[in-house]
Amino acid sequence: METERRLVRLADGRDIDVLTAGPEGGLPLVVHQGTPGGLVLNSKLGHAALERGLRVVQAARPGYEDSTPRPGRIVADVVPDIAAVLDAIGADTYVSIGFSGGGPHTLACAALAPERCLGTASVAGAAPYDAEGLDFMAGMGPENVEEFGLAARGADALTPFLDKEAEALRGVTGEQVVAAFGGLISGADAAVLTGEFAAELAAGLRGAVRNGIAGWRDDDLAFVADWGFPVLALAGRATIWQGDQDKMVPFAHGQWLGAHIPGARVHLEPGAGHLTMTVTAIDRILDDLLDLARTS
Repeated sequence: METERRLVRLADGRDIDVLTAGPEGGLPLVVHQGTPGGLVLNSKLGHAALERGLRVVQAARPGYEDSTPRPGRIVADVVPDIAAVLDAIGADTYVSIGFSGGGPHTLACAALAPERCLGTASVAGAAPYDAEGLDFMAGMGPENVEEFGLAARGADALTPFLDKEAEALRGVTGEQVVAAFGGLISGADAAVLTGEFAAELAAGLRGAVRNGIAGWRDDDLAFVADWGFPVLALAGRATIWQGDQDKMVPFAHGQWLGAHIPGARVHLEPGAGHLTMTVTAIDRILDDLLDLARTS
């Protein structure tokens, strides 16, 4: 499907790199990509959105693609950036969806901008690092255990690790993406990482690191810091989707979010991995999100 790219200049002088697709008058579906993630629209998501008359708005977080880096940003900082992007394209209210590292950011929108964000879907999204009763890294693949352990020590510890990882991703292809993820990929995920889906994911990874690791680094540091809002603020405004075959963001994260967000619509999917629901469940996810938006 056709997409459009533009740079949106913010009041503080930063740029946000934005991809849009779908009817200009449609309700915006703000898409928060994973970590690391560039501005490549997943075809299944794009077509599902188009079938529902939604306008996809995917904004690269600071440091990704051509979005100006913003060192020290926290998760909550995404909310005014999204507001500025929507103002620039002439949109008002919206629904929001986040995948993986986009999960905390989509939750921030529903928590902190209830007058504009009508509802949110977190798909394989992380819980807070300091969540009471949750062992954040339990069940993660070894690469993520190392990455978040370094993030908890700060930017100086994390940067050399990400520099090395980014070098391997700059030329990654769809055929190579399963091997590139190493111990983070479950059998369920490997089964769907083929063809167009794998090619699009690889293109997103390449785009994420083409200008360096600032976006990836600052995402990781934001995840292990205070998010800037309590999950209680999401009462009645969130849907949570999580699979039990996820080695990137383990099942317990979705369980914790579902248990601690009052009135959350919780979908704990047996047999689903970290990436599979984008392929197998996107229609159900969007229908549930739109139903939430109508009733919230």
